[in-house]
Amino acid sequence: MKKRFLSTLFLMMVVLTAMGAKKPKYIFYFIGDGMGLSPVLCAETYNQQVLGNKQPLLMLQFPVASIATSYSASHTITDSAAGGTALATGHKTKNGMLGVDADTVEVKSIAYELQEKGYGIAIATSVAPDDATPGAFYTHVDHRNKFYDITKDMAQSGFDMFAGGQLRGTAPQGEPDVRTVLSNAGYSVVDGPAKWNEQKHGDKVVLLNQPYHLTHIGYTIDSIQGNLTLPFITQACLDHLEKVSPKQFFMMVEGGLIDHALHPNDGGAAVKELLNFDHSLRIAYDFYLHHKDETLIVVTADHNTGGMVAGVGGGSYNLKFKNYDYQRISMQAMQYECQQMLKGGKEVTWEFMKEYLQEKLGLYSAITVSKSNDKALQDAFHTTFVAKTSAQKKTLYTDLNDFVARTFQILDKITGIGWTTGSHTADFVPVYAIGVGCEQFQGFMDNTEIPNKIRRICGIEEHSSK
Repeated sequence: MKKRFLSTLFLMMVVLTAMGAKKPKYIFYFIGDGMGLSPVLCAETYNQQVLGNKQPLLMLQFPVASIATSYSASHTITDSAAGGTALATGHKTKNGMLGVDADTVEVKSIAYELQEKGYGIAIATSVAPDDATPGAFYTHVDHRNKFYDITKDMAQSGFDMFAGGQLRGTAPQGEPDVRTVLSNAGYSVVDGPAKWNEQKHGDKVVLLNQPYHLTHIGYTIDSIQGNLTLPFITQACLDHLEKVSPKQFFMMVEGGLIDHALHPNDGGAAVKELLNFDHSLRIAYDFYLHHKDETLIVVTADHNTGGMVAGVGGGSYNLKFKNYDYQRISMQAMQYECQQMLKGGKEVTWEFMKEYLQEKLGLYSAITVSKSNDKALQDAFHTTFVAKTSAQKKTLYTDLNDFVARTFQILDKITGIGWTTGSHTADFVPVYAIGVGCEQFQGFMDNTEIPNKIRRICGIEEHSSK
């Protein structure tokens, strides 16, 4: 009886404290897709070892740092759809599902709930805005690949801004295309940074990357001229929200290309994407510095990807992250360029390719290549460009020929990086927080608790996950 009384008293105190606590007017929710603990470690190692920064990554400076589980309702290892749904709604669901629970019943995201309370809403990503993680905040579909239906939900959401790569939905016969769907709903559709800066747009806007052979905005490491960048997108969303909803707003920013780099095991590109994500976070942090008593920033990940390991069997105890400073091309871009070489009809010589590796990756110049690695590279070159019998290593976002796959395997091994998979893992994900109510994020938690903690801080009824 006494225990029950004390438990009830404690709960009442928690509720009364929450009722009396100050609610944040401005909420930033940063999600690094695939950003497990080890990729963060690798980015921080590069930050210190190569860039020479005495200060750690910004997210690592936040006063609250914790970890969370990420399993889904159907699998020990989640995908981005189930992981995104958990982070957006507080509900577990099956892999592949978005904005619905495991029984396909629609569940509401914190973005919708905050919109009902008068908050302006922006959803931003470095990949397609109809992808799993951003989609989890506004759509309700039983499969993440129903892109046309997802875009229709985007149009009907009434959110103030969306930003990212190109949309992927194909309209059924007789139906309007995705851009028309958005325009009919009152959204201005803007392509690329130049038009964003030049073009006047209304209160509802969708900022998309300029047409390119990829649906995402392009890897940081590739520095594609004229493309959007995640910092640009973050600033654009912030500027727009300050214009249309200056009193209170919620912004979700996804570093989607972290995951895209980790799937094929591209260590250098992943590190640069994570640093870029941290630079985008600084835009929110600078805003926080001017609104400390009104702002909450939460950073987490939907899952870990790749099983990235800093240190491989038999290697040196000194990791050589300087090698990633010489890498000037992503694995995916190199695969694309090699495909173009093969389609070009001209003979590709080993001498040409050796110079290419020197220029793009620093191999054979800044990075010494051993005799055994040189033989492995030449063998893979012969298979791919001479005999043209290369098998294709399948990864989630691209298929790799023998030469590209072997090249990056060697680069990572020399650097001291290893991998366990080309898919996701069940590892814990990090949670960082600063600002109003950040103390709520202390301690070990499940990913469904993160949106519920935001609800609690904002005085919204919490949802129990199934």
